[in-house]
Amino acid sequence: MAIPVAIPPLPIQGDLTVPAGALGLVIFAHGSGSSRFSLRNQFVASQLQKDKLGTLLIDLLSGAEDEQQDYRFDIELLANRLLQATAWAQATPSVQRLPIGYFGASTGAAAALMAAAEPTSPAYAVVSRGGRPDLAGSTLALVRAPALLLVGSLDEAVLAFNGRALRQLNRQSELQIVDGATHLFEEPGTLGEVARKAGQWFLRHLPNRAGSHDELSKNTKHWGL
Repeated sequence: MAIPVAIPPLPIQGDLTVPAGALGLVIFAHGSGSSRFSLRNQFVASQLQKDKLGTLLIDLLSGAEDEQQDYRFDIELLANRLLQATAWAQATPSVQRLPIGYFGASTGAAAALMAAAEPTSPAYAVVSRGGRPDLAGSTLALVRAPALLLVGSLDEAVLAFNGRALRQLNRQSELQIVDGATHLFEEPGTLGEVARKAGQWFLRHLPNRAGSHDELSKNTKHWGL
């Protein structure tokens, strides 16, 4: 069951779901013109929860901000908001011990990668769904977390953007194509394939809570608000 949360001091809200025995927390960054109520992201989140992954769906912009194009495409602002939401999660007792991953769609994917490029980022893995990772610019080369770029085979323009972005990411990152899918993955079974691939990626790269964390954790900053 999702729990509505407010993330101070930001003018944004989120929905937090933590299944019993959660193995990690995936924070969602939606695309421009979307929200935490996106049916596509809610579907993916529900499937990740079945994999024992907690999910935090957040609105990176307030309602008023989201009406302005300048805010929607301000990737640095969106990335900073995502980092502040991450700080909130790391200060919240119910989830603060869970390793973190990011799931971004459209422009939200660029924000997720830019946030993951921060030296103190706690993100262990990033998944992009039909994203625009190229909008993260030169920060792509600074991302240490493995990134999975999921693109529909019929989404030709975005596929080209992702191919160029992959060349700037670390060697653990991958571009995987979902056959028969267009940009929104509206074709039968394609969004389920996205959820399946995303779950596998997070379970593969998020460290076990009971085990020791890898080198990435040594530079993790525990944020406080």
